[in-house]
Amino acid sequence: MTKAEYISKILSIAVNKIESTIDLLDTGATIPFISRYRKEMTGGLDEVTIFDIERLANKYDEIVARKSYIISTIDAAGALTEELRNAIEASFEPTEIEDIFAPYKPRRRTRAQIAREQGLEPLADALLANQRTFSFDKDTPSAIRQAMSLDEAKAGTSDIIAERISDLAANRRATRQIIERHAIVNVAIPLGKGEAADKYQNYDKFSGKLSRLSSHQTLAIMRGVNEGILKMKIVVDDNQLIDSIIRRTLQRNANKEVANLISEAVIDGYDRLLRPSIENEVLTQAKEKADEAAIRNFAANLRQMLLASPLGNRRILAIDPGFRTGCKVVCLDANGGLLHNDVIYPTAPKLDIKGATSKIVNLVEAYKIDAISLGNGTASRETERFLKSIKYPRRVEVFVVNEGGASVYSASKIARDEFPEYDVTVRGAVSIGRRLMDPLAELVKIDPKSIGVGQYQHDVNQKKLKESLDTTVEACVNSVGVDINTASAQLLQYVAGIGASMAMNIVEYRAANGDFICREDILKVPRLGAKAYQQAAGFLRIRGGSNPLDNTAVHPESYHIVKAMAKDAGVDIDNLIKRPDLVKSLDLNRYVNDKVGLPTLNDIISELEKPGRDPRTQAKVFSFDENISSIDDLLPGMELPGIVNNITDFGAFVDIGVHESGLLHLSQIATKYIKHPSEVLKLYQHVKVKVLEVDKRRKRISLSMKDVSQQGV
Repeated sequence: MTKAEYISKILSIAVNKIESTIDLLDTGATIPFISRYRKEMTGGLDEVTIFDIERLANKYDEIVARKSYIISTIDAAGALTEELRNAIEASFEPTEIEDIFAPYKPRRRTRAQIAREQGLEPLADALLANQRTFSFDKDTPSAIRQAMSLDEAKAGTSDIIAERISDLAANRRATRQIIERHAIVNVAIPLGKGEAADKYQNYDKFSGKLSRLSSHQTLAIMRGVNEGILKMKIVVDDNQLIDSIIRRTLQRNANKEVANLISEAVIDGYDRLLRPSIENEVLTQAKEKADEAAIRNFAANLRQMLLASPLGNRRILAIDPGFRTGCKVVCLDANGGLLHNDVIYPTAPKLDIKGATSKIVNLVEAYKIDAISLGNGTASRETERFLKSIKYPRRVEVFVVNEGGASVYSASKIARDEFPEYDVTVRGAVSIGRRLMDPLAELVKIDPKSIGVGQYQHDVNQKKLKESLDTTVEACVNSVGVDINTASAQLLQYVAGIGASMAMNIVEYRAANGDFICREDILKVPRLGAKAYQQAAGFLRIRGGSNPLDNTAVHPESYHIVKAMAKDAGVDIDNLIKRPDLVKSLDLNRYVNDKVGLPTLNDIISELEKPGRDPRTQAKVFSFDENISSIDDLLPGMELPGIVNNITDFGAFVDIGVHESGLLHLSQIATKYIKHPSEVLKLYQHVKVKVLEVDKRRKRISLSMKDVSQQGV
């Protein structure tokens, strides 16, 4: 099976599309570049699918390498037959390959291995081959009788048979199927765990079929087990499995002595070797499956968070709210530059409303502030009420933004390098302000795991999580495009073909030589060659440059097409962009050739109609219920406005203006059946919810959207 055929079987995509995609990846093309500028070659595959192709291509290579190792290992042991080689080469199922390898796998010094060293393997072979007539009294060689007792010979022979039974592919396959399909997971909290067990109360005396556990249940149970809070037991019909193995091993005419020894060896091999091995394997696979679901959910949330609505280049007053230490205030220019920082105390214990009001009014006037960005952390509601009570000298809107990860940024090297003379409180407030202006540009500076939109992110495979999140960030950055004359190195490094080192080169070149005038100037950056330029150019924007196409997603390799279009329309390129009617009147078939097809041409037309358009919608003000500020204010039956701030497999968490987010369980999102919250909800969506239950001790709030009108939200 070829690599393309292997991937095609899993993804149900035509082999030729996969082959073209793999060829592009092998030549160093990036996923964003392939999905945006090579649609004719891939048949229009999107970034997610291309990432899956790349992942599966790597998995195929790993399987091939593993098979090569297994074949060479068996061959070195002198046990490789043509039949064995063919079986290994034909399989691409890792578990099947490992089952074939199990009897030949190099081992530590097991009980069976010790028995082999004592010369007992021929005795085990004779017993299994001659079950009707074999007898230890007459068939045990004198050399073995001299070295040990018959009971010791029987025990060693039994150990060898037990290990063989455990290693036999048919037994492993049958045991695996039973555990995968029918195993029950029983979970409990042992006595004496105290408050540490509170968060696992839902899993006390829990019982469920392993195959039906959701990803969040699997991860929660395994975390609880790892923390020593939960005890887990996997239950299957062991007797049924043991009986079936005995029937496969024991010949009908076996004598009583042989039958007893084989039966005891099967039980021993099953209990000591086979069952634990397969159980661990199945649990590992369940964990991997749960990891994939959690990572997929995390990536979807991250994508929505990064592509959240920006306010744009406005002058911002940002506030990191607090009680005792006051509210940190910064004023930013339209490019996010820090102009001023201060502290106000409008909340308890100082409650300096008059002084705080005077400062805010003066700052709004002095720095011509357009909007206020308020973090949603401690004292947010109290500070929001204070800000909305002020009569401003100019029109100012107050936005509450998710400040998740702001403290991580403020203590990072990136923040220290940018603001070496300011402390973490000022840097955090700057981050809160900038993420209102452009969430994407600011959030790329923070490790995605610290943003707070995933679940069990510390429990899943960290390598796979990083790959997925990095790919998601890269996809978001390139879908929006980056202004090369204003972007930070942290943002530039995610542009296709750039990377961290080249991003620094761009920033240093820009600082030394001034703004880039056209895309071709990018080639002047040290060590930025033709390949990197090809991958990156279409995603880099130059506003007000010498060529209007440089501020669009039209790739420089297609400029000649736009030039031909403009000529056919009887105008220059600048006027073609300003005349959507002329763009729509063009006959695209005139520009089709063996390299450029309608997918690319339609993308070009979309760009010409809306050049430099940001695909994100603009930020809108949201207001919580003025009467609610803490969990103590909540009562069942209340209907409140809220913002979705996290989506999981089992539901969504909604910020309703108190410190604790409420859970909107999957069953409470819609009156119709839905498989996942994302079918109805998006991150940062404004919703109206009903309070179902409030558990003040555990600080848990249950919400519902059923029969709650969403009109006007």
